[in-house]
Amino acid sequence: MVLNIYSKISFEDYKQCTLCPRECKVDRTKGHTGYCEETDKLHISSICAHFGEEPPISGTNGSGTVFFTGCSLKCCYCQNFQISFEGMGIFYTCEQVVDEINKLVYSHDIHNVNFVTPDHFFPHTIKIVELLREINISIPVLYNMSGYQKVESVKALEEYADIYMPDFKYADKNLAEQLSNAEDYPDRALESLIEMVRQKGFLDSFVEEKQIATKGVLVRHLILPGQVQNSKDILTTLFLEFGNDIPISLMSQYYPTAMLMKNNKFTKLTYMKRRITLKEFEEVYEHATSLGFRNILVQFPQNFRSKKDKTDFVPDFSKEKPFKGNS
Repeated sequence: MVLNIYSKISFEDYKQCTLCPRECKVDRTKGHTGYCEETDKLHISSICAHFGEEPPISGTNGSGTVFFTGCSLKCCYCQNFQISFEGMGIFYTCEQVVDEINKLVYSHDIHNVNFVTPDHFFPHTIKIVELLREINISIPVLYNMSGYQKVESVKALEEYADIYMPDFKYADKNLAEQLSNAEDYPDRALESLIEMVRQKGFLDSFVEEKQIATKGVLVRHLILPGQVQNSKDILTTLFLEFGNDIPISLMSQYYPTAMLMKNNKFTKLTYMKRRITLKEFEEVYEHATSLGFRNILVQFPQNFRSKKDKTDFVPDFSKEKPFKGNS
């Protein structure tokens, strides 16, 4: 018999928090906060049926997204800066979250439960999954993450997660340090992704040609302005490690947020204060096709004639429905 040497994640972990690679070791149960800036009180900005995820995730009925306040990575260009940096949200119990998800199941027949940047609240997400199972809500559970995870934490999620949708943001350690204060991001992202694929395989909507995904891994990559080589290197890494069948979502939606534009801390990041160009997108896309990726979702660029226009993917969490097109 093979024993799992990794202990389960529990609420005890909040007492000396090492849930994410930052390993702040603060006692969140006493109101202290580490890098994520959250205590052990479950803090959530939005619970809604979201229709802006990839087609196998949102489908026709929407993805039941739970947006957690705070973040363990905090990219300076985060489109969700209202919740990752500014702390927008309200406090819930696990039971209240389950009640909201249950409502979405009956009102929208959502395709999945989608935990968005949940790393710093992993113990709560596990409790939520257990409570959902108790009331026979068996739709897939999706962990929608930044890619900056400890492999030990990912191992502990195996019996609770059905789908993993991690970002793979950086192959360049210097860029990861500059934009996300995480020089170790490339190594963390790859080792965590290897574990996710070991657990769940590739997203089954591609493998079995299903319209709606129920299990597996889909990797997201956001093309950043002026960072074509970083994107190429990520695609090459994915190809060399997993082959050309790994499902990838290639995104072009980058938009410079108000926080990035106005914060003096980021004044030197001039290259981040514009949208990506059509040429940049085409160069990255051509590299993906040259590698022969067969399971790739592509978000083709919008509004290149009007680079100041926001995309529909920039949310406003001060509103009841943060995303355009949500119903």
